[in-house]
Amino acid sequence: MSTSSFAQRLAVTGSLPRLGVKNRMPVRIGFLTPLSGPEESWGRPGLDGCQLWAEGLNARGGLMIGGRRHPIEIVARDSAQSGAATLEAARELVDDLDARLILTLGGDSFAPALPWLMARRALVATLLPSDLSPDTPYLIAPSEVHPLFNVTGVDWLARNRPAARRVALCSQTDSLGLPSLAVYRAAFEAAGREMVREIRYAPDDTDAAGIVRAMLEGAPDVLCWCSSAPPMMRALTEAAFAQGFQGEILACTADDYPQMIAQTSAEFMARYTFQFPDFDDPALADTAFFFRRPEAFFAAYNERFPGEWTAVSWEYASILDLWHAAVESADTTEPVSVLAAMKRSQVMPHAFGPARWTGADIFGIDNALVGDWPVVRIVEGRAKIVEFGSVLNWLGQHGDRLARHLESLGQMWHQRLQPVRRGRISRPASKASDPQSASTS
Repeated sequence: MSTSSFAQRLAVTGSLPRLGVKNRMPVRIGFLTPLSGPEESWGRPGLDGCQLWAEGLNARGGLMIGGRRHPIEIVARDSAQSGAATLEAARELVDDLDARLILTLGGDSFAPALPWLMARRALVATLLPSDLSPDTPYLIAPSEVHPLFNVTGVDWLARNRPAARRVALCSQTDSLGLPSLAVYRAAFEAAGREMVREIRYAPDDTDAAGIVRAMLEGAPDVLCWCSSAPPMMRALTEAAFAQGFQGEILACTADDYPQMIAQTSAEFMARYTFQFPDFDDPALADTAFFFRRPEAFFAAYNERFPGEWTAVSWEYASILDLWHAAVESADTTEPVSVLAAMKRSQVMPHAFGPARWTGADIFGIDNALVGDWPVVRIVEGRAKIVEFGSVLNWLGQHGDRLARHLESLGQMWHQRLQPVRRGRISRPASKASDPQSASTS
């Protein structure tokens, strides 16, 4: 499989001439992700990144298949309208538009379409490996291994801030939040930290001040926002600042962290640990990663969409990089053949280095591409990678622990069809693994 990356050549593609090969029918990529509602920020920036990737490839003549070039066309549909609308959009993309790959955030909004897509043997790439199961053989998680990579932030914080031992967590009760909560629980437990408070809130709950107030009742040294949606992440951070919290903050993301600094302070945000770097970070400059020349993509994105860079701006584009290389290898866009080409080697590169197809112990299928992941801190007002942690090594040591916490929250692959209680739940974390100990507040 080719290791050259198209997405990272965007800084120079504007000056390259089109190759002298006649364009054929377009190859369509479906983008079925929330483009409205509370999860819009998990979708729209990624769509922008995909459009940038497609424009760059088309500027070089398009996708080469069987000696002929075809333009790439990104077709976007909103999965946040209703389950019926999501299913209809999936049918349109596959049956009417012949989309060769479906990109999705995954989770609750996408769930209504997933069984039909699997029955149609459509190739689908999700950002949530918690969507995976033995019933989803054509669903892959090749870019983001959310929430598994969050263990690296906990591990770094435990080693570098040893005095921060008391932890309060909060998480929304949806298919993004509950797996993340299980991962953070397992990681803090493995690090020997005391979880003194846990708040689970409904996805439409916006009372950040009340959630933080309840978390602070446990006198924590660390507040953990888990994988709260970006608007809620900002609101929780501002609430912690307003209520005088002086400890460490740990979270999956810190989208628009300059605005978070502006609403709090540089000193306050210097105690914030998360998982998504800016792609002009010096730690990415001389790497041999598959997603090459990250600074060029970062610069091109920010020039086109100033101030819009987020955790997902690059992720869907990096999936397109992997898919493009597999298409070149298979010399076809046929979904099953492309999937076979992607998985031909058990180990392959992803955005932050070598990774391995794995996941059977947790997801029931080895369709998650897992490797190293960066730990990021705010240093002098800028995101800075402080370490690359090995997710595989952590899983090798603590996989059983993680499975136990996933099971306690009903998030193992064989449990996920069960209904989830979505009200506000507050509990001392010492009882967190006992579902019967919850009290609704």
